[in-house]
Amino acid sequence: MPDLRLIVPLLLGAQALLVSWSANREVAPPPPDLSRFPSHVREWKQYRGAPVEHAIQAQLGADSLFNRGYFDASSGSEADLLVAWFRSQLGGSRQPHSPKVCLPGAGWVSEQSTEITIPTAAGDITAARDVLTKGTARSVVLYWFQTSRRAVGNEWAAKFWVVADSLRDRRTDTALVRIVVPSENKRDTAAASAALAFAKEIYPLLKEYLPR
Repeated sequence: MPDLRLIVPLLLGAQALLVSWSANREVAPPPPDLSRFPSHVREWKQYRGAPVEHAIQAQLGADSLFNRGYFDASSGSEADLLVAWFRSQLGGSRQPHSPKVCLPGAGWVSEQSTEITIPTAAGDITAARDVLTKGTARSVVLYWFQTSRRAVGNEWAAKFWVVADSLRDRRTDTALVRIVVPSENKRDTAAASAALAFAKEIYPLLKEYLPR
């Protein structure tokens, strides 16, 4: 495995150079209207809106943000969907916060963390999958960083592609997509399956609603 002690400074240094070089070159797209995202996605139907608290909105600093709860009546599964879209990452202060930092900061404890590949109708993507606990509550979390070119579940891979895509496309917009599914037992099988099924359905739709 590559030594992160060497990779992290290189990535941060490359981003700093990118900010300086691209300051007047970026062509950032307009924010998407995420309110138009479907309330009915195959078997999944929106059953509640979940407005993001102002303090969390301020912490995220996203240019477009929504949070919804979906329910699959056939399986009885619930899924909470958060999408936070950022128009530009060049300033450094308006970048997606990793759930690996935000959720533990809210009191959640990680029991398990891995990276998975998800096959979808719009192509394979990678996502981070975490099992988190908070008191008696337990959840399976999937998240990824999505741009017009790809979706990756690794924070450092996402930072690497910011540099490459800015040089090629003159844009650095990205979205953090997070799915949270409550789990009823420590095996987490049903919750993991539900999270995966929901991710397969929403990724192709998000490709249509986010800037291309």
